[in-house]
Amino acid sequence: MPKSKVRKKTDYTINPASRTPVKVKAGPSPVWYVTIMLGFMLAGLVWLLVYYLAAEQITWMNDLGAWNFLVGFGLMVVGLIMTMRWR
Repeated sequence: MPKSKVRKKTDYTINPASRTPVKVKAGPSPVWYVTIMLGFMLAGLVWLLVYYLAAEQITWMNDLGAWNFLVGFGLMVVGLIMTMRWR
């Protein structure tokens, strides 16, 4: 049986001229952004602590029941998501 010809593969290189540059905002985040970010995280923590320690005395919080976990962790997740935009 005849041997097939082996093709020489060309190396794939990216042409640097074909890439489009991406503009990135420079500079740190404003102080109010960091304050709000940390505020959301602390508010979620405080919500859960108050739920654990004083839910029996706060009727509307006691009526929420397990939804308090959603509120507390939801606030903390919003703060965590905000950290992705923090510079």
